[in-house]
Amino acid sequence: MLQTRPELRVVAEVGDGLEAVQKAQELKPDLILLDIGLPTLNGLQAAKRIRQVAPDAAIIFVTQQRDEDLVQAALSTGARGYVLKTGAGRELLPAVDAVLRGDHFVSPGAGGKR
Repeated sequence: MLQTRPELRVVAEVGDGLEAVQKAQELKPDLILLDIGLPTLNGLQAAKRIRQVAPDAAIIFVTQQRDEDLVQAALSTGARGYVLKTGAGRELLPAVDAVLRGDHFVSPGAGGKR
């Protein structure tokens, strides 16, 4: 879906949270998409470490987790977006646009506040 937008370029895909931190440190991307349920380091732990190694990277969680406490925990890591996988087809690109211009985005079905 991201590759349909010429201004967006996927620079890496990873299989676990530790690798996400390593790639963030190496590549210093503008935007990082994370799932909460990553192996090795979960997404929340990875986001906290990413904030240290790539503080300018915007983070969007893309996950199936709707729990309000998880949404708030994700946003407390410094993430600017939280997109539910069930709505990603219609919400991911608007979330990317919002986050890249400095705004926040939370899927309407997620338990957190916007």
